[in-house]
Amino acid sequence: MTDVDATSGADTAGTDTAGTDTAGTDTAGTDTAGTDTAWLAPGEPVDLDTCAREPIHVPGAIQPRGVLLAVSEPDLVVVQASEDLAGLTGVVWSDALGRPLADVLGVAPTEAIVRSASAFGDLRERNPVEVTLDVDGGPVPVDAILHRALLEGVRDEHGQPVDGGAPVTNLVVELEPARGPRPFSFPNTYQAVRGTVAALNRAVTLQELYDATVRAVRDLTGFDRVVLYRYDADWHGEVVAEARAQHVDSFLGLHFPASDIPAQARTLYEKNWVRLISDVDYVRSPIRPAAHPATGRPLDLTYSTLRSVSPVHLEYLRNMGVTASMSISLLRDDRLWGLIACHHHSGPHQPPYATRAAAEFLGSTLSLRLVDRSAEDEVHRALRVRSTLAWLTTATLDEDRPLAETLLGTPSLLDVLPADGVAVSLQGGTGTRGEQLPADVLERLVAWAAARGGEVVATDRLQLDAPGLGIPVDVACGVLALPLPEGQYVVWHRREAVRHVDWGGDPHTKALAEREGDDVRLSPRKSFDRWRETVRERSSPWTPQELAEVRELRGHLLEALYARSRSIVRAAETLQRSLLSEPPSPAGVELAVRYVPATREAQVGGDWYDAFPQPDGSTVLVIGDVVGHDVQAAACMAQLRGLLRGIAFDSGESPARVLSRLDAAIEGLGLGAMATVLVARLERTGDAARLRWSSAGHLPPLVVGPDGTARALTTGRAGLLLGVDAGAARTDAEELLADGSTLLLYTDGLVERREEGFDGGLDRLAVALTDLRTRPLEEVCDEVLARLVPEGAEDDIALLAVRLRA
Repeated sequence: MTDVDATSGADTAGTDTAGTDTAGTDTAGTDTAGTDTAWLAPGEPVDLDTCAREPIHVPGAIQPRGVLLAVSEPDLVVVQASEDLAGLTGVVWSDALGRPLADVLGVAPTEAIVRSASAFGDLRERNPVEVTLDVDGGPVPVDAILHRALLEGVRDEHGQPVDGGAPVTNLVVELEPARGPRPFSFPNTYQAVRGTVAALNRAVTLQELYDATVRAVRDLTGFDRVVLYRYDADWHGEVVAEARAQHVDSFLGLHFPASDIPAQARTLYEKNWVRLISDVDYVRSPIRPAAHPATGRPLDLTYSTLRSVSPVHLEYLRNMGVTASMSISLLRDDRLWGLIACHHHSGPHQPPYATRAAAEFLGSTLSLRLVDRSAEDEVHRALRVRSTLAWLTTATLDEDRPLAETLLGTPSLLDVLPADGVAVSLQGGTGTRGEQLPADVLERLVAWAAARGGEVVATDRLQLDAPGLGIPVDVACGVLALPLPEGQYVVWHRREAVRHVDWGGDPHTKALAEREGDDVRLSPRKSFDRWRETVRERSSPWTPQELAEVRELRGHLLEALYARSRSIVRAAETLQRSLLSEPPSPAGVELAVRYVPATREAQVGGDWYDAFPQPDGSTVLVIGDVVGHDVQAAACMAQLRGLLRGIAFDSGESPARVLSRLDAAIEGLGLGAMATVLVARLERTGDAARLRWSSAGHLPPLVVGPDGTARALTTGRAGLLLGVDAGAARTDAEELLADGSTLLLYTDGLVERREEGFDGGLDRLAVALTDLRTRPLEEVCDEVLARLVPEGAEDDIALLAVRLRA
């Protein structure tokens, strides 16, 4: 049970929780002054859960620092306008409806807008369009900000739905007066921030990245306080960096509950990266008519820069003394991971659009740097763990050493999964490493994990998930167990990790208001004092990456247990096959694989194949042969296969680059391996497929076209074996394969004979493939083996066959 210590008092460092752009941004709430509240059920209590359904992307109004026009295309007729249109253009909104845009803005401004709207590419990337309006005989410089709004539910002049065809959009023109000189022209945005970009590139730690960004955004925009707000996996947030004026309070280190920013608000942040409220006391300017004439629905303002925000959010800001705010989205893989939040306390504050764009550029740069840094850290961690997994997997083949002793040596299971201790019971041998659990506690944990029935059983709050075990929190709080056959197991355990979380206000308070008759009054909390929560009975969490890695380890352990239960010949063959996964089934491609152990000696070999899909739809094909025919060769094979998968998956790198990185890993990790390997990437392109490959001393692939022509695919030179020279140059080759083609990757055991050279074996293989080109692919593999090695293989053989289907 969580122990909560709420410390009250006027510690204003805890202010601005749910109301800042860091928390509570466009939060729940409905505008009782004009927004439809039909989305609330009669008598339903209003809290942060119900408010999360508020349709904040269609508020029906804008902030009055500018005006909005919705214009039909291609005729450029105004169909909607904000009510305060006359204040900037001199044209009353009702007079603007149904008129050409040029009648409202003038010919020259309209031509500039049309040129920008007609250009190729993303319309928003060319904002703002700098125009000058002629109002009452005087020039008014204006920033025109353009985007297109998708119209759903469009009806024709008879009121019938319009289905099919291209999506129907309106051009949305938002006009902001450019009061005073612009700080810099939009094309020179990079010049304004290049010093900060250089500082970000020099940053060594994440905190340096955070700090440099908030300082630069504050210097650029002039807000009193700028903070960087980072989400965790549950969408709770923490302020991790801050730049502020001396007269405002600090938010650094404060946390905010996920309910402060509902899911629909986070979705808007992922689409529209900058949001400005220049004056929290603004009077909203309604859009007229409220319903779009073509749809009967409010105009979607998802991408609007002037979109009016939830009145509850404005009240949050007022309650904490904020008079203006701005937020900048931080994205990773197109998903929101944090915000840069800006607050002002001394009246309205309106940075020009170009300044906001420069700040957005800094946010995008920070996001890219963080992605690069995170990817780099994850690659290093994954390579280290995968290398340890491969070593342990191979070490389990040594039947002269007990399995438990192998896993608890150096390296050990604690190098795969960090914990305070690990306990093992395998094949009658038991042991521990790190802290030891009492025997009765371990017995209860093993029984509990086995009863759960999963392959991996994990919890970071044992006392809450299994109170009946009666295990004290100071003994074990986090447990990860691998239940194995016949009562065998591996159990990691972690201690309680007591931590203190400083919240900006009580995060457990949800009630905001109740329905009052036919009206709803929403009022956010007025106290934002620091609220400290002491979190107990929780260990450090088991991460998704750790869970995936121990699942892989469990598979290897099952293979090792099975192999050790049989003779060395059967154990060798079983283990070899277990390391070779079944091929995927990509669209338009048929794959078949075979592995045949050598019959001349009972040894584990180093031949392998692999095939796995990439997120971009391509398929990676691998065939390899480690030098040697013993346990060491199998060890190297397991390590190389694992390393290659880790390097190639979703890296976007060419096969030659993958081989170069694998060669560098062999040298850097001191594996001492030598192997021939061929890596290829197969990508469907219409009625054909593009094959790009690189070879490290391996035999060339053989392809038979639909017309029966057989040929070996060569690159001019095969390249050096892996493990000879890590700096050796690698090259790629490409080939376009027609539908109906059959491609074969193989190891030398298929074509090498003592009485003939490779050329003779390749010729026989080409003839066999040509004869069998119309047969099913599985039959092709079996028949090729029957023809080329009728009496069994003298060496291990691995085959990977590919058929391109129409």
